[in-house]
Amino acid sequence: MAVRIERRAVQAMFGEIAPTYDLLNRLLSLGIDRGWRRAGARLLLDALRGRAEGRLLDLATGTADVALAIRRQLGPRAGVKVTGVDFAFPMLARAKEKIAQRRAGIGLVQADALALPFPPGVFDGVIIVFGLRNLEDRAAGLAEMARVLRPGGRLVVLEFGNPAGLFGMAFQLYFRFLLPAVGRLVSGHPTAYRYLPETVGEFPPAEALSEMMRGAGFGNVAVLPLTGGIVQLHTGVRQESPG
Repeated sequence: MAVRIERRAVQAMFGEIAPTYDLLNRLLSLGIDRGWRRAGARLLLDALRGRAEGRLLDLATGTADVALAIRRQLGPRAGVKVTGVDFAFPMLARAKEKIAQRRAGIGLVQADALALPFPPGVFDGVIIVFGLRNLEDRAAGLAEMARVLRPGGRLVVLEFGNPAGLFGMAFQLYFRFLLPAVGRLVSGHPTAYRYLPETVGEFPPAEALSEMMRGAGFGNVAVLPLTGGIVQLHTGVRQESPG
């Protein structure tokens, strides 16, 4: 049975787990999530092709880990503007603190991924990390990302996969039983870390997501598995006429 994703409930849940979000990301992934985010940031920066100016969007930014990784990798290219968007205000409050501590110069906007407050074609690249599966309408979300990208702009989607074989079986045992228990203990939230494996379990496989991206107006769609397929990096280029 598909998991029902209701926008307001998801927004409230992420707001409630914001105080322990970073700690649990590091703890539950053994720190590997930092490498995943850096890999996504590198693929996104390819959209600039070395240019000194541009605009990049980190959608579902959470506490801005990906936006900060992008800013670090940009180095001296101060002309590139990085914007983080999230719909959970407590997440953005923590993101603001981290950005201020690092003097990173990242803009933050509270908004719904299905109705972004930007004109068409303003971004050179959009990245969404562990956020697409939380959207009520994923196809509409991809279409909205295509809308705010310029033709030729790049989309990067980082999401959990379903690894196969013995490794996959071991991962599923961890993901479905140990992870929810640790998440509940540390965060104090009774259901948030049960919701995670539930949404991952019903998320479209790589081939289906690739078709959704093409339907939203992306070409050159590709998938890169990381860490034995635990996560997958999906990329696409916004075509002249988005779907």
